[in-house]
Amino acid sequence: MNWLEISLTVNGELAEAVAEVLARFAPGGVALESTAILPDPEGEGIPAGPLRVCAYLPVDDRLEETRQKIEEALWFLGRISPLPAPQYQTVNEEDWANAWKEHYHPIPIGQHLIIVPAWLNAPPGERIPIRMDPGMAFGTGTHPTTQLCLELIESPVSGQPSTVIDVGCGSGILSAAALKLGAGYALGVDIDPSAVDISRENAAANGVAESYRAGTGSVAEIRRGDFDIRQADLVIANILAPVIIHLFEDGLAELVAPGGMLILSGILNEQAASVVEAARKHGMELVETRQLEDWVALCLQAAQSK
Repeated sequence: MNWLEISLTVNGELAEAVAEVLARFAPGGVALESTAILPDPEGEGIPAGPLRVCAYLPVDDRLEETRQKIEEALWFLGRISPLPAPQYQTVNEEDWANAWKEHYHPIPIGQHLIIVPAWLNAPPGERIPIRMDPGMAFGTGTHPTTQLCLELIESPVSGQPSTVIDVGCGSGILSAAALKLGAGYALGVDIDPSAVDISRENAAANGVAESYRAGTGSVAEIRRGDFDIRQADLVIANILAPVIIHLFEDGLAELVAPGGMLILSGILNEQAASVVEAARKHGMELVETRQLEDWVALCLQAAQSK
């Protein structure tokens, strides 16, 4: 089968919105890629520039109808913020399976981590490799929100958690990093069953499968007792600010053990104050804020007793 690749190169603020539009029509999921890799003193690459959002559509008798629907949806999105014209190219099955891999390179994060695509060898050095094969799930280490989360996970401010809950686990990259940095157990949940499966595969690729559990669900299912833990020393949610605020109403803060830490990302700079306000209403205090481009990540702490 042949596939039609559709791609748009946009800034970080628009990438998630464009990805959401394309994901409605793309059976193989959506990929977000950095458009440039800058060298750094360690000889690895640092992602830079706008993001390329791409998806693949099967070339079948419904292609033209699907393409028209995508262009209509992008037109409406473009009324909110201007978008570039989508780019199209046809690729065959074999090329589609491998073409997107050429855009990924090892990415050093913080002081101790390096994200390594699963099909590459880990570069020499003392950094802890986190091997990732993103497949259909979000979370490759190239996006600022993921990088900010990883920096906070390894930060002394976050301490050394023995248990971790990752809400909206995606590829499982954050749980894998926490476990390789010394956490004893991690639970990842996602409303997308394919993300749950991919996160398990990535945990196995990183040698932490025995300490990782994953399942379909979110905050409500954890609090209900559908999984083997209901609280953790470190809770992570790298989603989007409006979703995070809604999750506080579902009991997100209750997942954090007394004195534990909550790392939140997927937050645009202008949304940070609203997220902090929602967190404080539920007993969380801001400990650290980090920013990369227009994105902000927050580290908050629960009271010692609840």
